[in-house]
Parts: sequence; structure tokens; C-alpha cells
Amino acid sequence: MSIYGESHGNGLGVLIDGCPAGISISEQDFEYDTSRRRGGGFGTTPRQEPDRVEIISGVYKGKSSGAPILLSFANLNVRSDDYKKLANIPRPSHADFVAKEKFSGFNDPRGGGQFSGRMTLAIVACGVIAKKILSGVNFSAKVLEVGANTNIEEAIEEAVAEKDSVGGIVECRIKGHGIGIGEPFFDSLESCISHLVFSIPGVKAIEFGAGFAFSMMKGSKANDLIISMDGKTKTNNSGGINGGISNGNEIVFRVTVKAPSSIAQSQQTMNMETGKMVELEIGGRHDLCITLRFPVILEAAAAIALADLQLINKVNKKIND
Repeated sequence: MSIYGESHGNGLGVLIDGCPAGISISEQDFEYDTSRRRGGGFGTTPRQEPDRVEIISGVYKGKSSGAPILLSFANLNVRSDDYKKLANIPRPSHADFVAKEKFSGFNDPRGGGQFSGRMTLAIVACGVIAKKILSGVNFSAKVLEVGANTNIEEAIEEAVAEKDSVGGIVECRIKGHGIGIGEPFFDSLESCISHLVFSIPGVKAIEFGAGFAFSMMKGSKANDLIISMDGKTKTNNSGGINGGISNGNEIVFRVTVKAPSSIAQSQQTMNMETGKMVELEIGGRHDLCITLRFPVILEAAAAIALADLQLINKVNKKIND
């Protein structure tokens, strides 16, 4: 998977290589998941894009051809003037500063450029195809809390009143994937999912199963007792994974998403031209709580990781047979 484009460029998209031939793919297949990611709702960015996909290559007569698949989305609703001053006056805790330093100021800063939450559209689009490869596998993600509050609407209203932003926790559950997905050590199921998840802007932590709570559990309580020949366990503290490999139980992981850096409050930051501290008031359109748009993005990231590992697992089984 290779992502191209920027938040306020002409468009963005994704090039997908390695998709098996013969999988049904149409432009309509992308509408449901891309609509789940779209902004415009309470607590999310007021920027609304149609997010209509154009399939440039890799699909012939409604089926994947085996060639690389190129999916493209146009950017039609941009207001780039809102970001002019951010090229030299970076937002605190945003990628503005590191992007300018890494790319010697040649990066596109409009709307955050390639560091924008807008770029998650490409991950969701790739996830649509990954879910098709994983026929029969069910993905379900939901927001558990926002700002340490399970009353999500209340937490958003409080942040609005304070002209602030807020983070949250999102949980993803996966069923129907079977046993044996994942490789020992460096391509473990956890590491592959985590690699994709940490590519999503705003993610700062991840845990599988009982996660950080394992530090407070003794082995007698943490162990998942096997109660049937198909590997079903009495508890699922391991989150469906042992030794980096799926054990057939439900895969469960949770992600912490930080509060967006762009807030309505005035903030102090460094002017990179003058070397002096200045007052920063951020304009433009931003998510107050991007966590609200995360469920479908997490599903997509997990599906991409699982699809890759399932294809590897099929090759391994053929060789062993």
C-alpha cells in the first residue's frame, strides 16, 4: 500500500499491490465505509467532501485483474488561505514543526499536508478491498469514551464550551478469522496491526486484550483456559492472540487517540523566522474530536494487516502440503 496526495492538493489516493485476481470491486463498494469516516457531524470538522472514488487501474469488468489497483479521490472543498501563517508559526504538538525540519520547508503545509486526518481516507479505501479479501471476517469498532467520559455527547459539549479539543479510546473487535494468522517475532499479528494503527494521525497508544491491566494480574487470573478442541477459551485476556498468532478467539484491541492540536483557544508558540514566542490563534476547519471518526479507520487498518498475513498463511500452507 502506497498513499499519495495531501489534504489541500488536487487529490489523494492509494496504490495497492498484491491483491488476488478475481475479487469483485466496484465504486459503490466504497460508499459505506467512506461515509462513516466523513466529517460534518457534531464534534468533527465542518469540511465536507463527496469522497467519490475513481478506480484508475487494476479492475477489469468488475473484478480485480491482478495488476496494482489505483484508487483516487478529488479534493473539492479546500480553504488553503487559513493555513498560510502556519508555515513559520507551528501549532503546538502538531507535525507542522517536524515536517518543516525534515523536508527543509518544501513540504505542503496546507491543511496539514500529508499529516492531515484527511489522509485516512486512503487507509479506509484500502481497507474496503482488504475486507473483501477476508471473506467471512467481521470487523466492529466503536468509541468507548471521550475525554475519560463514557457520555460522549456531554464530553463534546464541554470541550465546545471551553473552546478546546478532546481525545478518546476506540475499541476494535474481529471475528471469523480462524487460527494461525500471524508470524513469529517481527510479523506477529500484534506488530502488524500496530504498524498500521500507528500510521493513523493522532494515535498514541494501543493495547490488546487485557493490555496494561496485565501488569496487575497474576498468571492464575491472566491465563485463558482452553475449554474446547477448537481453541475456545473461558476468558479472552490475550485478545485472541498467542505468540503473535491468532488462536481463533475474538481479536480485541483498543487505541488511544490524542486531542487534536488545532483548538479555538489562543496558544503560545515559537515564530520560526524571528525566534520569538508569539500568540497563535488558529483559523480553518478542524476536528474537535477526531476520535469520533476513528472506528472505520481502525477496522480498515486491522483488515489490511489481516489480509496481508492471511495471504502469507495460505502460501505457507501450500508449501507445507
